[in-house]
Amino acid sequence: MLPPPGKGKDKRPQPRVEVRRDDFRVTRYKHRSETTTIFVVDASGSTALNRLAEAKGAVELLLADCYVRRDQVAMLAFRGKDAELLLPPTRSLFRAKRCLAALPGGGGTPLAAGIISAALLAEDIRRRGQTPTIVFLTDGRGNIARDGSPGRPKAEEDALAAAKIVRAANLTTLLVDNSPHAEPRAKKLAGEMGAMYIALPYADAGAISAAVRASVLPAQRNGAPAR
Repeated sequence: MLPPPGKGKDKRPQPRVEVRRDDFRVTRYKHRSETTTIFVVDASGSTALNRLAEAKGAVELLLADCYVRRDQVAMLAFRGKDAELLLPPTRSLFRAKRCLAALPGGGGTPLAAGIISAALLAEDIRRRGQTPTIVFLTDGRGNIARDGSPGRPKAEEDALAAAKIVRAANLTTLLVDNSPHAEPRAKKLAGEMGAMYIALPYADAGAISAAVRASVLPAQRNGAPAR
């Protein structure tokens, strides 16, 4: 027969074990949600061909980074009168590189259309339970309004309005100013959308890629927007 609680065989009182609230430890594991990086490339005439080539090179390096992390990538380009989804979210490095190589340059700069298209795609990605990040490569000089009409004043007004939509959605965003000299309009645009702004007037593809990694990837790991 077992001895009564609190007493041993010699019938002397035994010490009780007291369990306090602080003795319990709960370990929570944070699941890393899948990240999709949306590259939005200004392929208009305002971006000189050599700058577009550098932007393409930077995106190609970043695509390789995303491939190593098994993240998805998507690609939008804006030129002429509208923005175009060149590559839906994918992990295929081959498809992304082929799409990038075929990207033409020239025409008007429908900046507002590019921003709106990126925001809509990011919201769609977020609804699927993934974490979107937007990387713009542009000089911020729009000259085509949202309705497709030419004219810099209206185009810039529309672009700033579109930027506020990105800010309201609380999206992790980086704007790389790839103009030959730091462009005030690009910096203002980044401020309106709450984006990290990086001016790289003389940077090559490797420098652009390094800047994006340093600015955006820590925010992806922490789950917080880059600012």
